[in-house]
Amino acid sequence: MEFEPVIGLEVHAQLKTESKIFCGCSAAFGAPPNSHTCPVCLGMPGSLPVLNSKVVDYALRMALAMDCRINRENRFARKNYFYPDLPKGYQISQYEIPIAEHGHIDIEAGGKIRRVGVTRIHMEEDAGKLTHDPGRDRSLVDFNRTGVPLIEIVSEPDIRSPEEAGAYLREIRMILRHLGICDGNMEEGSFRCDANISLRPKGEKTLGTRTELKNINSFKHIEKALQYEIRRQAGILTEGGKIVRETLLWDAAKNRAASMRGKEEAHDYRYFPDPDLVPLVIDPDMLAASEKEVPELPGPRMRRFEEAFSFSREDARRLVSEKELADFFEDCLKSLNDPKQLKNWIMGPLLGLLNAGGNTIADLPVSPESFAALVRFVADGKVGAAPARSVLEEMAETGADPGEVIREKGLAQVTDSSAISDLADDILSRFEKEAAEYKNGKTKLLGFFVGQAMKETRGKADPKLVSRTIREKLEES
Repeated sequence: MEFEPVIGLEVHAQLKTESKIFCGCSAAFGAPPNSHTCPVCLGMPGSLPVLNSKVVDYALRMALAMDCRINRENRFARKNYFYPDLPKGYQISQYEIPIAEHGHIDIEAGGKIRRVGVTRIHMEEDAGKLTHDPGRDRSLVDFNRTGVPLIEIVSEPDIRSPEEAGAYLREIRMILRHLGICDGNMEEGSFRCDANISLRPKGEKTLGTRTELKNINSFKHIEKALQYEIRRQAGILTEGGKIVRETLLWDAAKNRAASMRGKEEAHDYRYFPDPDLVPLVIDPDMLAASEKEVPELPGPRMRRFEEAFSFSREDARRLVSEKELADFFEDCLKSLNDPKQLKNWIMGPLLGLLNAGGNTIADLPVSPESFAALVRFVADGKVGAAPARSVLEEMAETGADPGEVIREKGLAQVTDSSAISDLADDILSRFEKEAAEYKNGKTKLLGFFVGQAMKETRGKADPKLVSRTIREKLEES
């Protein structure tokens, strides 16, 4: 029997606010354990939560970006469960009336565009972090993360393959980063995902029994975990067994999932409205202010790059993968209206240089104007491509002006026809055997002669002029 996977994803995105959702403690990552805490986030008796308005603004931006219906009146609820990293014994979240519902996102997987529904977006506080010591029979808890604001984005069960799941998560992360509300760092836990998956016979509409996969911290592991669970469930169903509704922990080291507990239902958490927080009313001014902060989103921007600059979909997607990168490209265009050359230099030498150093475009001490000036020098034949790469390295290290670097290092391209002619004569006299072979039909040797000329001049000679000059001399003699 052929089975069809039915996948729904729950994304937890940690918001980039300075303070926590219900208190004034810092929400910064990496502080000493338990140094960013107070009576409110630790749930001390008598302490009362106060909602951070920036959290509401960020949640609204994401809801607008995903075309959700905004609930003008929504409220917080208590999600009750006991775990050592939850000091209050409950988590403040949203349940019956979240801030936004019924949105969608378009993804591309397998060469096809698919629309995935978004059930809801709600705000909630994060729990603390447990560290398990395998060498000792104890666990340590850090409450710094307790109360850090999250939005949870819950998809409809519209995803049909691990590849689509990966595409969906990459698109969500790209939107969050374009909005500037989450850094999307999976290693630090600011972008996390739980996956719900079931199988059903192909062609049927009834949903099967689902399991939930947790503890997944990379796109690659998400796809691997889903592939594993599809194989596991298919094997059970093929042998006539039944799937048990449970929560599974993914072990990336062993490439397998282990049962953690039975899967909870909503009633297991005994949700009820939080009595310390009044209903939240989204007024028109608040919504309008958030709408103004929503930039051009990755999807429309990618399509604009394809249409306006005749870029391939792959190149356009790479450029818009980071908002700062797309902004840098468009700022360069203001100084040099040559989209193709700029794109090639950004996606080639520039990104290669940044990746080698583990840096991002935000770390680059080079202005778009300076970068465009360097590309213009290459396009105008004032500096060769190879020397220009060394100029770029100097610029990335010191922020220097490209023209000054070219002058100081003597990297200006040699375009003097007399000097090139003398160089060509010298090379042909030293490689008489190859010159004779060229004349006998081995015309590909032209590249060899040009290479020798570029080597002699350390890449400073104009390669087009060199090629033309050498070819003319070979054909004349």
